[in-house]
Amino acid sequence: MEKNERLSLILAITGDALVWFPIAFTAALSLIRLAQTGMPLFDYLMPAELFPVALAGTVILLLAAFRLGIYKKKIGISAAVFIGAPLLGQAVAVVTGLASGETEIGGIEWAAVLVLLAVFIAAEVFLGIAGIGLARKIRKRK
Repeated sequence: MEKNERLSLILAITGDALVWFPIAFTAALSLIRLAQTGMPLFDYLMPAELFPVALAGTVILLLAAFRLGIYKKKIGISAAVFIGAPLLGQAVAVVTGLASGETEIGGIEWAAVLVLLAVFIAAEVFLGIAGIGLARKIRKRK
């Protein structure tokens, strides 16, 4: 493995760890709460709250992918969805009045925001899977 590939591998692993952190942290806290009280408590908003961590990982993954010219499309598309979905969700919340409290929680507006949150989390998971694939591909290169 040459020096360029070694650095790209380090970037891929670091970026992937940062992308997976919000999902893993949310799951770990849910398991801790389950062990303490016997009742699961899953904060579905936590991955969005830890968005800056995953965003840093996304930038690092993009850097690694573009350095070697592999997985650019998979990581690029999932990164675009990962960044676009919460922005669109926030825009929907602001326009419909959910963000200000004008509109009560519920109805089609709330469903649209929740769907965009689910798309965001799915894109984060797909980005993490693509990051694993990138790291594996780098390791297999000679």
